[in-house]
Amino acid sequence: MTDISVVKRIKELTAELNQYAYEYYVMDKPTVEDYVYDRLYQELVELETAHPALIAEDSPTQRVGGMILEGFEKAVHDIPLYSLNDVFSKEEIFAFDQRVQKAVGHPVSYTCELKIDGLSVSLRYEDGKFVRGATRGDGSVGENITENLKTVKSIPMKLKKPLNIEVRGECYMPKSSFIRLNQEREEAGLDVFANPRNAAAGSLRQLDTRLVAKRNLSTFLYAVADVEPLEAETQYEMLEELTQLGFRINPEGRLCETVEEVWSYIEEFHEKRIDLPYEIDGVVIKVNDFHLQEDLGFTVKAPRWAAAYKFPPEEAQTVIENIEWTIGRTGVVTPTAVMTPVRVAGTTVSRASLHNSDYIEMKDIRLGDTVIIYKAGDIIPEVAKVVLDSRPADSQPYEIPTHCPICDSELVHLDEEVALRCINPKCPAQMKEGLSHFVSRNAMNIDGLGPRVLEQMYDKGLVKDVADLYFLKEEELLTLDKIKEKSANNILTAIEASKTNSVERLVFGLGIRHVGSKAAKILMEHFGDLRQLSHATVEEIANLHTMGTTIADSVVTYFENQEVHELLDELEKAGVNFNYLGVTTSQLEAVESPFKDKTVVLTGKLTKYTRQDAKERIESLGGKVTGSVSKKTDLVVAGEEAGSKLTKAESLGITVWDEDQMIEAIEMSQA
Repeated sequence: MTDISVVKRIKELTAELNQYAYEYYVMDKPTVEDYVYDRLYQELVELETAHPALIAEDSPTQRVGGMILEGFEKAVHDIPLYSLNDVFSKEEIFAFDQRVQKAVGHPVSYTCELKIDGLSVSLRYEDGKFVRGATRGDGSVGENITENLKTVKSIPMKLKKPLNIEVRGECYMPKSSFIRLNQEREEAGLDVFANPRNAAAGSLRQLDTRLVAKRNLSTFLYAVADVEPLEAETQYEMLEELTQLGFRINPEGRLCETVEEVWSYIEEFHEKRIDLPYEIDGVVIKVNDFHLQEDLGFTVKAPRWAAAYKFPPEEAQTVIENIEWTIGRTGVVTPTAVMTPVRVAGTTVSRASLHNSDYIEMKDIRLGDTVIIYKAGDIIPEVAKVVLDSRPADSQPYEIPTHCPICDSELVHLDEEVALRCINPKCPAQMKEGLSHFVSRNAMNIDGLGPRVLEQMYDKGLVKDVADLYFLKEEELLTLDKIKEKSANNILTAIEASKTNSVERLVFGLGIRHVGSKAAKILMEHFGDLRQLSHATVEEIANLHTMGTTIADSVVTYFENQEVHELLDELEKAGVNFNYLGVTTSQLEAVESPFKDKTVVLTGKLTKYTRQDAKERIESLGGKVTGSVSKKTDLVVAGEEAGSKLTKAESLGITVWDEDQMIEAIEMSQA
C-alpha cells in the first residue's frame, strides 16, 4: 500500500472500529459480530505496527494499556465534585420534596437515576478530545488516572462534537467481571476484593495499565461540571445529549412528575437490584430543571436540589457451625463457612467462602460465632463481622490447618501469597479436581463422569491421569457403585465421542493456568494442532490478539514439563484429536445462514440437541448465542416449558422459533 492509502485505511479502520465499540459498549446495540470486529482490529494492528507514526490518539489499539506508571499526580477540580445528602426513608424523601417546593413556590419534576456503586470520576475534553481523567478525591483534589481510564472502552477518546467540557460519572465493575476476577485471584493465592466497588477502585489505582485493561471496567456518566457547552435545559435532556456525544448513560433513568412517582421508582428498583448486571446501593433524585437547580443552590457540602436515597443493607445473622477446607486443582486450599441456613437478598444461604487463612484471622472468626452476613455485589455470601456480644464464653481462636486435609502434606505460602497451597503434585484432591475439570461441559464434555464416579475411579486405581480415561474397560466400570451395564456403555460411548472434539476443548481441559476456553480457542485457531502449540515460543503466543505475556509464559512453562509430553503421547495413542476443527474467521465471513450476524437466545428444554450442541452449531453458522433476552436479541429459540425469557421476548417483539424451525435452518445452511 502507498503512504496515502495507508493513512486513509488507518483512518477508515479507526473510525469504523470506534463506531462499532460505541454501539457495543455505550448503546448496548452491536451491529456486527465479534469476529468482524476482531478481523478489522487485527488489520489495524498490522498497519500500525508497520507505520507507528500514524497511530492516532483515539485508535482502539491504544486501549489495551502497556504503560507502567510511576504514580499518580494530583488533579485539581476547578469546579468541585459535591457529595449528596443521604436519605434513608420514605418520610425523608417526602420531606426533601416539601423543602424544594417551599423554596421554589410550586411542585417540581424530578429525575431518578440508579446510584451506581463504583468510583466517581471526572473526564475533561478539549476540542472534543479526552485530555484528563481524575478521581473525585476529596471533591476539590483527586488523582490523575488518565492513562488507566483510556483502557475503559465505554469512555470515548473523541466526542461527536468538538466541545470543551468536563463530564462526571461512575466507573464500575460489572458483577460478572467481579466474580471472575475474584475466582482468578483466589486461584492465584491473592487477596480477593470485598465487593465490586473495591474491585473497581483497586483496578483504577493499578500502575500497570495493561492490568486495568483486563479488568473489564465500564462507566455511566450523569453530570457535567458546567452545562454551558450543552443545549440541554434539564437533567433529563442532558442525559440524552451526553448519549449523542458518545457517552454511556444508565438506561434505567426516569423522569418523575411527582414525589409519589419517585417513591414508586425507589420501591421498583429495590426489588430489581438483584437482577441488575451491576451493583447499586440506592437512587439519586435530582430536580430536573437546571434553572430551578440554580435557584436552589448549594450548602457548604451538597446541592439543595438533589438527594441520595440509600437502600437498607441486605444482611442477616447466623451461626458458624463448621469450617471446611477444600483443595482446588491448582493446590489452593480454600476455607468455607458452614452456617445455620438463613435467608438474605432473596435466597437461603448456608455456606460462605472465607477466602483464605488471613481472612479468618483478620475477622477473628471462630466456631460457634454469631456473624452478620451479606451478599457481596448482591451475589456472593460474605461474612461481614462477628457479633462479639454473642460469642460463647468458652470460645477459642480457630486453629488454621498446617497440613493438607487430604494428603497430609505440609501447607505453604508461595511467593508471599495469602493463600495456603498444597504443593504435592500427586495430592488426590488436586488429581480428582483435574479429572472433573477435564470431563466438564466446556472441556471434553464427557457425560456420566460426575465427581462421585471419578472419585471412585481414582480411589480404585482405575485412573491416575486424564489419559487413563481413554483406556477404561467395561468390566472395570462395572466394579463401581451404582454403575450397571447400560451406564457403563453410555460412559464408554461418551468417552469415545470426546476423541473427535476440536482440540481447543482438550487444551482447556488440560487445565493450563490462565488458559480459559476462549483463550484455548484463540490459540488453537492460530496454531492449528496441539503439537505446534506445545513448541511455540513466548513471543509467538504473546503477539496474538488478547493473549499477552502472562498466558504466554504459562503455556510455555506447562509444555516444558516432560511429563506433559508423555501425557500427550498417551492421549495421541488413544486417538484423541489434536487438530482445530472449528470455523476460522475467514470461513465465517463466507457463511450464509439465517443465524449470521444474529444474537440468539436458547430457552426451554431442547429434545433433539443438547443446549451446548445447538450453541456450537449456531455459532459455526455465524450466530452469537447469549444467555439473556434484551433489546439487542434478534432471535429466541423456545423449547419445551420455556418460561420468563420467552415472555420477555414476546413483550419486546423479538422473533421466536421452536426447535424444529432451528433444526431446519441449521440443516439448510449446512446443505
